[in-house]
Amino acid sequence: MSEVPSPHAFAEAAEALLGAPFRLGGRDPATGIDCVGLVACALGGAEAPQGYGLRNGAIDRHLALAARAGFAPASGPVERGDLVLTVPGPAQHHLLVALGSSRFVHAHAGLRRVVLQSGPLPWPERARWRLATEST
Repeated sequence: MSEVPSPHAFAEAAEALLGAPFRLGGRDPATGIDCVGLVACALGGAEAPQGYGLRNGAIDRHLALAARAGFAPASGPVERGDLVLTVPGPAQHHLLVALGSSRFVHAHAGLRRVVLQSGPLPWPERARWRLATEST
């Protein structure tokens, strides 16, 4: 990735991936992406972790990638372009890109494609980041 996009551009790029097929570990929207691949593609090819499964006991070693991709911890209301890490179940972690306070794009393993999630998130939030721009 050459430069950090604006949060709006990041959300727009993620939204453009709606309908892409799901593939665990995938990084190409034509052949399939997972939630990490969605973020990497929306950022224009950012560094992404490899070698993980649908269930992972420990992900802390991967969290530093958010800062390297230009994200900073966020708090307060969810904003367009926020990157949200949720915990759908035991040893499960999932990334979503906010399109607004109650609309999210994510790679859905069960539906086998990138989808739009509306309403409040059904899973607890573990962390949230926002792209650090010159104005923030």
